[in-house]
Amino acid sequence: MRVFEGEANSDPTAGKSSPSAVSAASRRSFLGVLLGLGSVFVGALLALPLMRFALFPLLRRTTQLTSSPVGDLSEFTSLTEPVMRTVQIEQVDGWRKAVSEKAVYVTKDGQGQLRVLTSICPHLGCTVPWNKEKKEFVCPCHGATFAADGSRVGGPSLRGMDALETSVQGGQLLVRFQYFRQLVSDKEVIG
Repeated sequence: MRVFEGEANSDPTAGKSSPSAVSAASRRSFLGVLLGLGSVFVGALLALPLMRFALFPLLRRTTQLTSSPVGDLSEFTSLTEPVMRTVQIEQVDGWRKAVSEKAVYVTKDGQGQLRVLTSICPHLGCTVPWNKEKKEFVCPCHGATFAADGSRVGGPSLRGMDALETSVQGGQLLVRFQYFRQLVSDKEVIG
């Protein structure tokens, strides 16, 4: 059939699509949408652990600092030199609970107030014992020395021994044990 310019197309099915073509196109678009939603869902499932890993330091709960009993106040009224005591520290790491013992020294400061010092050297973390003959704390690792009140006397340590937070409750001296950053001149809590 020959079509001349200006003559209308006489084919009645020319501009219409068949029902099978419409259903095939809608099936393809439905599958495309379904594939897109599935991809978003799988991507979200994979992204959640990564986001949790990235945000964990901001969201984690650290071990609650609780006070541990050191002894009765009456035991420390007539101190002439530092006395070593051990306190129990409870630490929670995920689902594991660990109880450890840490040595502390009870001493008096220049005004006669009780002060509790950690036995951990602020230089590199060695345990510092009280030397009765020299009347000072002497670190066995690198020779740092500290006075009876914990102040630095000499050696490689950049600061004196770290004092811990204390309180009195019911006639008991309580202490909150903490760890401090080593090799720095300022006392900085790390745990």
